[in-house]
Amino acid sequence: MSIYLGVNIDHIATLRQARGTRYPSLIEAAEICEKSGADSITLHLREDRRHIQDKDVEELKYSLSTKMNLEMAATDEMLKIAINISPEDCCLVPEKRQELTTEGGLDVASQLQRIKEVCSELSANNIKTSLFIDADQHQIDAAIECGAPIIEIHTGHYSNASSPEELDFELKKIKNACEYAHDAGLQVNAGHGLTIQNTKAIAAIRSIVELNIGHSIIARSLFVGLASATSEMKQILKEARDL
Repeated sequence: MSIYLGVNIDHIATLRQARGTRYPSLIEAAEICEKSGADSITLHLREDRRHIQDKDVEELKYSLSTKMNLEMAATDEMLKIAINISPEDCCLVPEKRQELTTEGGLDVASQLQRIKEVCSELSANNIKTSLFIDADQHQIDAAIECGAPIIEIHTGHYSNASSPEELDFELKKIKNACEYAHDAGLQVNAGHGLTIQNTKAIAAIRSIVELNIGHSIIARSLFVGLASATSEMKQILKEARDL
């Protein structure tokens, strides 16, 4: 069974925004990733616009040769932008202005009605909706109740494990969550904090359809180039599935 690679290019924009320049080009970065094995391009339009800007989303929508996966908070502003841009995929994520990166999964269960409304609006506009959640059965059940066809399992706790025992514990949680969601009829994606060192075990989980990976690919590209960093990660995914 195939597994797909989505490359998050947020931190190409971080580098650009650090100096307020017009380079590096996100369009060029996305093109390199696509030519090097990326099956989709992920970008997170944050409310504070710390990296990706509205103009980036607009331009990339018409330049990508694969598909766009737009990450966003479940706010009225972001919903309006998503409907206007019409990305192929949209992933709802939690968001705090103080955080350096997304710190955990979306608590769907505590805001069921709101998430259900956003999922319904996106679906009505032919946008596939994914919910970024922790490897937790309660949250998976909530995602099902919201009518979301896809979940993305947050792999941050696994990626940040500080001991072999903790790593094994988190991996088992992810495996169990993926199996439960898959059996319930959901498409299962995963991502967050994955690197060339820890991705293979996650990619080997057969129920996972897509991995979204960004920071480690962009960081590695500083040493080997973006094309090599992307193709290297794609090869890890293929090896994990014996493709």
